[in-house]
Amino acid sequence: MANFVLVHGMTCGSWCWNPVAQRLRAAGHTVFSPTLSGLAERSHLLGPHINLDTHIQDVVGLMQWEDLADFVLCGHSYGGMVITGAADRAPERIKALVYLDAFLPENGQCSLDIAKPGRAEQIRKLASEKGDGWRLPPLPATAYGPIADKGLIAYIEGKCTPMPLAALEQPIRLHGAWRSVARKLYILAEGYEGSAFQDTARRLRAEKGWTVTGLPGSHFLGLLFPEETARLLIEAAA
Repeated sequence: MANFVLVHGMTCGSWCWNPVAQRLRAAGHTVFSPTLSGLAERSHLLGPHINLDTHIQDVVGLMQWEDLADFVLCGHSYGGMVITGAADRAPERIKALVYLDAFLPENGQCSLDIAKPGRAEQIRKLASEKGDGWRLPPLPATAYGPIADKGLIAYIEGKCTPMPLAALEQPIRLHGAWRSVARKLYILAEGYEGSAFQDTARRLRAEKGWTVTGLPGSHFLGLLFPEETARLLIEAAA
């Protein structure tokens, strides 16, 4: 049986992994889905001091304190920044990296550098007007592509909490060690039109050492396609 660490995206929390985690555990696997500092049930810790390094350390600390090794590390959306940073610090612990419609940064890039056209300007404006200049209120669930299920839209929007802007603006510091992880999988949300992740997937299809696949939905793949997402994660661990 395999071990999985699942890292959520911007304004989300461990709750967004529940449908996938339930399926992985039902198959006998061990799952950790940490909520990053300042979000969801840890939103009482939110402050302008929380940045990308804080979130990377959240995951590195989990790896250390749970003595994790030979596990699958998966990040969704902004979680791709976090898992890249964590893998760069301890690549020898990781069996496979999985990017679920997620950012894949180069050294010195921040999330807003990679975001879809116009998104960085939108985020900074919202933080300035409604977040005291340092926090981002959650965007509508449909800002990441169409969702037909109105109940799911309400669920997502009812759970999301503000995001520290510093986590999106801080450039990542990488040495390149993360590239030594043997298995790397990118899963694209094929229904998220105009996303920056489409360019990422296109580039990775031409790079050695990557497997690129897709699911026919919008950005919240773990909630829209939990069965298929769990299956792809299990395949990455095989």
